[in-house]
Amino acid sequence: MPVKKRPAVSPDSLVTVIRTYCQSNAQPEKANKWARYFSEGYDSWGLLDRDHPIFTTQQDAWSAEFAALGVDGFIEAGRELFKSGKYEEGALAIRFLKPLREQISDAHIAALTAWFDGGVRNWAHVDVLCGEVLSPLVEAGQLKPSAFSAWRVSTHRFQRRAAAVVMLGLLKTTGGPKKALAFVGPMMADREKVVQQGLGWLIKEAWKLEPATAESFLAEWKDTASRPIITIACEKMPPEKKALFKTTKKKV
Repeated sequence: MPVKKRPAVSPDSLVTVIRTYCQSNAQPEKANKWARYFSEGYDSWGLLDRDHPIFTTQQDAWSAEFAALGVDGFIEAGRELFKSGKYEEGALAIRFLKPLREQISDAHIAALTAWFDGGVRNWAHVDVLCGEVLSPLVEAGQLKPSAFSAWRVSTHRFQRRAAAVVMLGLLKTTGGPKKALAFVGPMMADREKVVQQGLGWLIKEAWKLEPATAESFLAEWKDTASRPIITIACEKMPPEKKALFKTTKKKV
């Protein structure tokens, strides 16, 4: 009996293998288990239980089998994986990149932009992509903040959130809080809640490191920025500090 050949190693063949596995192992009864955490909508194969093989042995097997794809190939595969909207597929795209992140340069950021064009649809994918892949590279100086400048004005709200969240990696560098806040200044009028939450988070973390820098920034924006930004930014402040940033002006 002839041996059945595996598809040639390519981004498309990786996507095909993953989707075939997901379709064969889908658990529809668990597909909505985490939906309550995603007001923007949530779609899943139902494979997100802790220690599911898809994210352990299976992920490792795919990483080894398709290692020849390299960073560029895995980024290309990620574009297709995100198009499905299935949570597990997007999560795998990010996980494939994490062990290869030291190979990522500013030149790869344009290719990653295609992930948002293709369909990054939730805050969790954004925060994991930033926290586990991109922010550490910003902190190490391997990626420049300017590489993300265009993300601030993207038509995709989750890409704009990423522009703020990725700057968490800049905070612990020399002069980082001031640089990070200057970077997001042009975003402070953003009206999308998921972006506002990312901005507030960044300012809050900057305040923990350099309170005076963050407070000066907040004083500049307290009367014009949307309330969720200010509320989140001030979460860890003592009451007397929070009072400094209250305003009677209505915020959206």
